[in-house]
Amino acid sequence: MPIVTKQKIMPRARTVRPKRPETREEKMIAALSPTLNVMVNAVRRVGQNIVHDFREVSNLQISEKGPGDFVSNADLYSEKKLMEFLHEARPEYGFLSEECGERPAAKGCDYCFVMDPIDGTNNFIHAIPLFCISVALMKGKSVIAGVIYNPVTNELYYAEKGKGAFLMTPTGNVRLRVSGRRRLKHCLLSTNGYSSERTHKSLDPLTPEVSTARYFGSAALSLAMVAAGQVDIQMELRFHKWDIAAGYLLVQEAGGKITDFAGNADIDSLVKTHTLLAANPYVHATLLPKMIKSLME
Repeated sequence: MPIVTKQKIMPRARTVRPKRPETREEKMIAALSPTLNVMVNAVRRVGQNIVHDFREVSNLQISEKGPGDFVSNADLYSEKKLMEFLHEARPEYGFLSEECGERPAAKGCDYCFVMDPIDGTNNFIHAIPLFCISVALMKGKSVIAGVIYNPVTNELYYAEKGKGAFLMTPTGNVRLRVSGRRRLKHCLLSTNGYSSERTHKSLDPLTPEVSTARYFGSAALSLAMVAAGQVDIQMELRFHKWDIAAGYLLVQEAGGKITDFAGNADIDSLVKTHTLLAANPYVHATLLPKMIKSLME
């Protein structure tokens, strides 16, 4: 009888797929500080969902019902996911947001994320790609980091206190600087509360003096454009802290001046008075007396 020998079966060699090389953007994000890395990755992850929802809104424009309910759900969902991503990375930090209100930080921690998952909701509702995700990090009463991201255009603005303001593009980071214009007749002014009677009172005397005025519909994006030198003057009289916190730091780090109409530069004063004036230092100094006068009238 032949002898049967058991043949040793060698395990199959596992096929190891080559690791996908990092994109230029991923390399730039990895080079950021740990704080900015967390914030940038969070807004980019949420941005993927918002872009999908934005396309759905475009389809809903033709319906009789309109996109209002859909957008409300998209806003809430985006806020929920943004909080989840940030909390996972920084579980001890607090939160301040439009929908969830204020959630205190862990005992002994004075850090708080101030965020707006969709700033420029009316633009979003009408399928206009002028909206953004805005996230700021505050330590006590100071804004120490800010990120503003338009997921449709893939424009990502970011700043860290004392380290400058930047726009991340597919080809590299661009340092932001406020505009160098000094003459009001050459300046573009932006505001986002033009329907307010209070805004009219302050704005109407200025419109004949500037080149033109614009209503972009997103306070955060408008402040980012001031930081980038695209908008010369930003004037606001209707906003909350989550609307302006990230942009507030961007303007400062880009060399701009941002105060309330009385000249107070701390963010709590801006929120308390509901007045904001942002521009390069020269134009700001020119306009501030006019703003003070408008408060007295």
